[in-house]
Amino acid sequence: MASTLADPASELSPNFAPFFGMMGIAAAMIFGCLGAAYGTAKSGIGIAGVGTYRPDLIMKSLIPVVMSGIIAVYALVIAVLIAGDMAPPPEKTYSLFTGFMHLAAGLSVGLSGLAAGYAIGIVGDMGVRCYMQQSRIFVGMVLILIFGEVLGLYGLIVGLILNSKSQA
Repeated sequence: MASTLADPASELSPNFAPFFGMMGIAAAMIFGCLGAAYGTAKSGIGIAGVGTYRPDLIMKSLIPVVMSGIIAVYALVIAVLIAGDMAPPPEKTYSLFTGFMHLAAGLSVGLSGLAAGYAIGIVGDMGVRCYMQQSRIFVGMVLILIFGEVLGLYGLIVGLILNSKSQA
């Protein structure tokens, strides 16, 4: 006589569990790249304004654009790590816990990247415009940009910790 109890392994690894991991990948890439795009666009507007009056300052003014691009790299790193933990069901079981951890990791990196990109964009735009008028503002601008960038780095650190806990 067959047992009527459900298989405990299937309860821990439901068919919909990978959906949450995929949402973690999507959240990291979408929000992280939105932040990077905003930071690049907003800073680029300031750089274009500087370039019309002081073309010699354009290269030093590109720092906010580079820092915005790093935010997208953080998102890409966590997305690749999450995707590396996933495989089709016959090859590997994927628990609901792992799915939620991957979702949390993706949201952590993505939303902190969105906030960091927003901060870098605003500071970068105004910073390069002020740098055009007063060159002594450059060090202060870079320090504020670093503090904006570190928000995305904190999200990446939390995402990496969450990703490592999902493999335990």
